Amino acid sequence: MNTKNPYEIIKSRHVTEKAMMLQSLKDMESNPSVRKCQSPKYVFKVHPKANKQEIASAIEEIYKSQDIKVVSVNTVTIKPKTRRVRGRLGKRAGLKKAIVTLEPNDNIDNV
Repeated sequence: MNTKNPYEIIKSRHVTEKAMMLQSLKDMESNPSVRKCQSPKYVFKVHPKANKQEIASAIEEIYKSQDIKVVSVNTVTIKPKTRRVRGRLGKRAGLKKAIVTLEPNDNIDNV
């Protein structure tokens, strides 16, 4: 990617029910396998051509005031879907998501 502006790499937080579940895994005590998840995970919509290193550095740059440290980044590319509405073909936009794992004591308060 040519531009290194962190706000062009990270578009927005991706807030869904599944993303909120990933975020709250660190607080759950329900079973032994979930209890091992001490690191919080957050989901972001990112630029389609951004790589994992750029995403990690952009997250650390954006949340520099909170002293966030990224442990790992997993990316998922969702392909555009072809839909038929009232007899016409169209496409839904595709997107790229990044699941960012932070250090165990870090937290992003801004929603």
